[in-house]
Amino acid sequence: MRRARSITWLALPVALVLAAAGCGSGGDTNSAGSGGESGTVSIYGTEPKATLLPANTTELGGNKAVSALYVGLLAYRPEDAKPYNLMADSIKTSDAKVFDITIKKGWKFHDGSEVKAKNYVDAWNYGAYAPNAQQAASFFENIQGYADVNPPKEGDKPTAQTMSGLKVLGDYEFQVTLNAPFSVFQTKLGFSAFYPLPDAFFKDPKGFADKPIGNGPMKFVSRTPNADIKLTRFDDYQGENKVHFKDLDIKIYSSQEAAYSDLLAGNLDFMEALPPNAKVADKYKADLGDHVLTTHLLGISTIAIPYYVPGYNNLDLRKAISLAIDRDKITKTVLNGSYVPADGWISSGIEGYQPDVCGEWCKFDPAKAKDYFQKSGFTGKLTIASNADGGRKEPLEAACASIAQTLGVSCEFVPSTNFGAFRQLADSHQFTGMSRMDWSADYPSIEDFLTPIYRTGGSSNDSLYSNPEFDKLLAQADATADKDAAIKIYQQAHALLAKDLPSVPVWDEKGIGGFSKNLKAAKLNFQRQAEISEFRL
Repeated sequence: MRRARSITWLALPVALVLAAAGCGSGGDTNSAGSGGESGTVSIYGTEPKATLLPANTTELGGNKAVSALYVGLLAYRPEDAKPYNLMADSIKTSDAKVFDITIKKGWKFHDGSEVKAKNYVDAWNYGAYAPNAQQAASFFENIQGYADVNPPKEGDKPTAQTMSGLKVLGDYEFQVTLNAPFSVFQTKLGFSAFYPLPDAFFKDPKGFADKPIGNGPMKFVSRTPNADIKLTRFDDYQGENKVHFKDLDIKIYSSQEAAYSDLLAGNLDFMEALPPNAKVADKYKADLGDHVLTTHLLGISTIAIPYYVPGYNNLDLRKAISLAIDRDKITKTVLNGSYVPADGWISSGIEGYQPDVCGEWCKFDPAKAKDYFQKSGFTGKLTIASNADGGRKEPLEAACASIAQTLGVSCEFVPSTNFGAFRQLADSHQFTGMSRMDWSADYPSIEDFLTPIYRTGGSSNDSLYSNPEFDKLLAQADATADKDAAIKIYQQAHALLAKDLPSVPVWDEKGIGGFSKNLKAAKLNFQRQAEISEFRL
């Protein structure tokens, strides 16, 4: 999801914090004595759920590596989310349906081969082809011929291996034809699913997965599961977002608290989010001083209520659960003011956001919650599943406690060992109750908060929600070339979620991170990720 066009962007304040600090590297890695261009930076990581392929990475743990290993046609400015041409020399369209794309010459993959138009076309066809089972396959659905390579009906076999809407016109030019005009397509091209793959991938996909070859500012060194992912600078990288250090160590933690201790001790250099215990009484401000980072995130936190779990496909129960969560108290106490209560399913920084779409269902109302719970006839225990790392456990336990106390029902937090294990359960639809569903914008568009999560068959539709009217509105908005007119239709689809409650909006993160005294500068972007080109040792 992401598209293009002349779009009016909302400015998002991002703090670039500078501090006079000693040079060197983070963590237990070694760097040149004075750091700088030859030093090492370590950042907080969680275990990726899959291999580091662009079209198979839809979660933050894997994307920390993928976004450094690869780049695409577009990138997004960290300070305002505005897209700009990176590998694209030009992207032209007169109707928002046919796009002529020319890429810059001379860009290299890490194996020295040149990036050409065919590397984009081949990668997109691979990502879309159903038998390859790539998590982000549906991101290509607007391209003509997608249904031939990825049939909409489960069990049907593809009738083609490539999409008819992709044509290589030369070494540095290709054409994309969509099923219909789509106002967001060009903006979407900065998402990782649209990155290119080298010829080496297609010769040996399995070997490539073990040692990926990208075209980004960092190249792969090694990956040790549940320990770290090591990358090093690619000196032939031609993008404007070059890095100014030598090595990147993504250190995998099962505990955000342990990572924070390492950050304070100088054994870790960057965290994009801080644990709850650091936020109590603003402790992190005293701990980090002018090494605190803040940004307005384009993201939302919800609790998904799966339709496939017996007893949960019950609108009265969904209403009762939402009404029973004291969002205001949890965000002020457990989350210590670093989050605010959510009032809908769209981040407040996105163009097209409307306040209070969730309406009464996102207001804490114990009496009404009890009434709806009694109407639901639900018996048994309620559960909320999530990975326990990354500071996710405490607020969800508090949500469970609020539900239990209000409704007089047992509610239990069910932890997974790490994020990868949690997402495997989500993707295979094996939850036995509710689950955490946090979303960070892949690209800055209201459509990105609707299509992948709530459209029938969406790539991140953890609830298996399906509403033909909702799908129809999305299709209508997608096919509307005028951006402003399309947003109004997306807003209609957004409003339908308040009637069905496929998930319960809970809170919206303000975005607070930190960096160690080993770094002179660091930056958070709108996706709550490190903007590694801004690191300075």
